[in-house]
Amino acid sequence: MNLNLSAIAVRERAVTLFFILLLVAAGAYAFVMLGRAEDPNFTIKTLTVTTAWPGATAREMQDLVAEPLEKRLQELTWYDRVETTTRPGFAYMMVTLKDSTPPSVVQEEFYQARKKLGDEARNLPSGVFGPFVNDEYSDVSFALYALKAKGMPMRELARQAEAIRQDLLHVPGVKKINILGERPEKIFVEFSYAKLATLGVSAQDIIAALQRQNTLTPAGSIDTKGPRVFIRVDGAYGSVQAIADTPCRARDHPSPPA
Repeated sequence: MNLNLSAIAVRERAVTLFFILLLVAAGAYAFVMLGRAEDPNFTIKTLTVTTAWPGATAREMQDLVAEPLEKRLQELTWYDRVETTTRPGFAYMMVTLKDSTPPSVVQEEFYQARKKLGDEARNLPSGVFGPFVNDEYSDVSFALYALKAKGMPMRELARQAEAIRQDLLHVPGVKKINILGERPEKIFVEFSYAKLATLGVSAQDIIAALQRQNTLTPAGSIDTKGPRVFIRVDGAYGSVQAIADTPCRARDHPSPPA
């Protein structure tokens, strides 16, 4: 028996039209529900661990630093493997979880790894720096903004950047913002060695006086019927002029401010 689909389609026009409309509707629904994203979500199941021990050989880094850390990492529930690279004074470890690790437990595994490494750090030889864990190296920067203001001090410019940073963190999709090029605020104390020689004051005397004046010392507290009142000795520097007015002593005799 020969089946002529063309003849059936012409003869049963209503059925043919129904299937055509059904296929068009199914195609439109599939197109609308098709998953798409400029930056699709994916879970990185790898973290890195770095340690430093100045003066140690590559063998010492492997036996005394990397190996104890590897044994602790093997206690992770979803542990797969660790790839370790050592050289004199430095060890680099890449820890990978199993491919079957559910994305919902990856952050918990990273937390457990940090905790286990922190517990093991106290057993490492004296002089070891770390371990330093990085589980966010897969973050991708998508925008870079620059701020500049002629005549504005760098610290004020950094404060403006901090204010903008707080606003941008409320933008949906923004996870983290790093400020690059920020200069730490410092105060430089300069003096004349010739004048210090005439006054009988050394540079060490000035440094010692500055350190004594800028020390925060707890002075206790007073219990009252209401809140507890804390006492504090007010001696810390609050301005640049206060630093310039610091008195120094030379040969057990006070001298003018430095």
